[in-house]
Amino acid sequence: MATLEIRDLHVSVEAENGPREILRGVDLTVKQGETHAIMGPNGSGKSTLAYSLAGHPKYTVTSGQVLLDGEDVLAMSVDERARAGVFLAMQYPVEVPGVSVSNFLRTAATAVRGEAPKLRTWVKEVKETMAALQMDPAFAERNVNEGFSGGEKKRHEILQLELLKPKIAILDETDSGLDVDALRIVSEGINRVRATGEVGTLLVTHYTRILRYIQPDYVHVFAGGRIVESGGPELADKLENEGYEAYVKGGAVA
Repeated sequence: MATLEIRDLHVSVEAENGPREILRGVDLTVKQGETHAIMGPNGSGKSTLAYSLAGHPKYTVTSGQVLLDGEDVLAMSVDERARAGVFLAMQYPVEVPGVSVSNFLRTAATAVRGEAPKLRTWVKEVKETMAALQMDPAFAERNVNEGFSGGEKKRHEILQLELLKPKIAILDETDSGLDVDALRIVSEGINRVRATGEVGTLLVTHYTRILRYIQPDYVHVFAGGRIVESGGPELADKLENEGYEAYVKGGAVA
């Protein structure tokens, strides 16, 4: 069973006046088949956690551990983390001019699987997954995210998730910028992955609306760069009714 362990994680970024600590001791364990929702106000450090786990160079880990099946994630390069099974769906997916979606997906699958997927089987797999996400097949020949709407970019992220089959999926505000229909379609894709029982999911959000479609096993409140309360799905209902004011108390960071 795949397990991601985050132990006393501290992360800083470079600011005008020197390094500024954003994560201040995060402890969290995500097991295969579990879904954890990380909720908190803007500026609490949620996205910093997501990008630090994926290896973004902007963030410096000053202390703590991140282990995936006992292996030191922090010692891995970004591509090594991806091959080990760590997947990040970004809040703001970047455009990649000159690279078609089909080439991008097959190259990524080859890197993760260690060998190129058989073309006939792969084409069928991509078409079926795109159809489930209600994506026009013509998107396969467009440049990655170039000219895509917000909803199209997020569907492309979930397309990658379904095809690459990671051990741990980190979804950073996947619901951001989605209308009701797109939110439903994207959530259905995430739920298909969850239904396999083979992926541990870390769902970062500050709204509860996506949790109407995706039922988390655990909800964690993030404030001031750390987890300040954990519970079950009922905690999300409490946040919906009461907001984050009781947790923030002026302690939000970046």
